Amino acid sequence: MAANASAPAQRILLVTGMLGAGKSTALRELEDLGWESIDNFPIRLLDRMVGGDAVAGSLAIGFDCRTRGFVPAEIIEQVKHWVEEDENLTISTLFLDCAGHELERRFNETRRRHFLAGDLPVSSGISAERELLSPLRRWANVLIDTTDFSTNDLKQTIRDQFSQTAPAEMTVTVSSFGFARGKPPTADLVFDMRYLANPHWEEGLREQTGLDEGVGEFIESNPIFASSFSKIRALLLELLPQYAEQGKTYVNIAFGCTGGRHRSVYTAEKMAQVLREGGFSPTVLHRNLGSRAEDLVEGSQHP
Repeated sequence: MAANASAPAQRILLVTGMLGAGKSTALRELEDLGWESIDNFPIRLLDRMVGGDAVAGSLAIGFDCRTRGFVPAEIIEQVKHWVEEDENLTISTLFLDCAGHELERRFNETRRRHFLAGDLPVSSGISAERELLSPLRRWANVLIDTTDFSTNDLKQTIRDQFSQTAPAEMTVTVSSFGFARGKPPTADLVFDMRYLANPHWEEGLREQTGLDEGVGEFIESNPIFASSFSKIRALLLELLPQYAEQGKTYVNIAFGCTGGRHRSVYTAEKMAQVLREGGFSPTVLHRNLGSRAEDLVEGSQHP
């Protein structure tokens, strides 16, 4: 496959990940965004779709452990070879991940067998698949963890990341999350807001969220909030232009608290507004906003 400077550019997105993590949903959304999408395409036939006389444009190719000829290490080496040989070719990899307990729930809910489980429990198949896919997970350009995502959450994230009408400048995402459910794996900058008093323990505020006026007033009443927020604001307004200058395409700024419903939500919303005033156009995502308060911090007396 020889390089041809006059040939039209071809943009390839390889979409893979854990079974049940949302690959089909991601591919359908990519198709709606204007990508040509193919799922479970035989690995040995990829050469016909990539570079050379292949049709220019944007192509999303889905594959997973069920795909014929699926050997992660060989796929990675093949992609490296294509990119080295053709300067008109851009290849990225999207890996969709999900926690094991949530994958088990999804398989049990749909009553589907895991492809690698055989007669063993679903958890055995998930463990085997995770080990098989680990090279691709480490190598992927974009990692999306769908553990706490609804279908709409995943669709929105795909639109934010891969819309062909999106501006060419750096995409900034400001998100909130609960440490009780783990840190977001794709976050570039994480700020822990658990140093603030928790509205969860205030009468009348537990069932509210950081989007409610009462919670905001409670957080703002803490004298340390204004000074710390000002420092974080100054840091981000200094760092983001530097990231853009270095060619970074996506920056995810995450604010966390215990449950992801109060302090992190309020701070993320307030910071997003500051960044808009600073000339950025951030997308705001609240990972755990829909979770019940008692499910996240019940029985805990800690911040």
